[in-house]
Amino acid sequence: MKQHWNAQDIPDQSGRNAVVTGANAGIGFEIASALAAKGATVFLACRNLSKAAEAAIRIHAKSPLSKIEIIPLDLGSLDSIKSAADLVSRRMQRLDLLINNAGLMATDLSRTADGFEMQIGVNHLGHFALTMHLLPLLSNAQGSRIVTMSSIGHRRGKMNLADLNYEHRKYRRWEAYFQSKLANLLFSAELNRRLVTSGGSSQSLAAHPGIAKTDLGSEGSSLTNRLLAPNTPFGSQSAQAGALPALRAATDFDAKGGEFYGPRWLFRGYPSAETPNKAARDEASAEALWRLSESLTNLSFGHR
Repeated sequence: MKQHWNAQDIPDQSGRNAVVTGANAGIGFEIASALAAKGATVFLACRNLSKAAEAAIRIHAKSPLSKIEIIPLDLGSLDSIKSAADLVSRRMQRLDLLINNAGLMATDLSRTADGFEMQIGVNHLGHFALTMHLLPLLSNAQGSRIVTMSSIGHRRGKMNLADLNYEHRKYRRWEAYFQSKLANLLFSAELNRRLVTSGGSSQSLAAHPGIAKTDLGSEGSSLTNRLLAPNTPFGSQSAQAGALPALRAATDFDAKGGEFYGPRWLFRGYPSAETPNKAARDEASAEALWRLSESLTNLSFGHR
């Protein structure tokens, strides 16, 4: 595979449809902008609609011929997720790319509209539900791809399926974040196994941005949150560079289902395929998480 892959290597995306969650800022914005510049119709799936509108204006300024639409999406609400998926289904007959990018990091303890711990609820369960709703559209597009954003933090993650939502144990913000990022990889791998078994052409891949300069992690009130915002730029790469692993997973003809992309030097660098840690490759854990996710969201593979 090419060693110095960058945004110029993205193949022509004309005629293709893409949904990018959290596309109003940071890495999500850069992913959406790059896909739009290559001709894709990009749906910005965002909770903050005013920021999404500003993002659309910025993308149009860079690529005047870009095709951008905004989809209201709150990943902390299963009702909102269904409404967003229904709206996407009304606007298109097929979906070529689903980029599960939006996320929270190290937030204070809070719960989604459905009672899930916020980080596992938004980072994993929300994207699980969105993907299940959109699978029919994805199956209508030959070679469609689902790319789920994880983190190098997955290496410190531990799944506690007996108390996924911190109902019976002390809440620790970083522990909850690492758990959600490990969940992203387990979900992506199990989804790809199920897609292969189903006999369709859709593929599931995962990515991580290394350490990129974004606002992620600034939402909480702890000392680490306050220290993170001013210090993140040191040793980090730009959000534009952080978007490249997901873009390569989504568009590179050589990328294959089940693969995981990140910066070559772990924290920064050109995107390349890498191996997640042992916990993220545990098929039994992935299947167990899948079953629990189905139960919590009342959704399943092949949901219509």
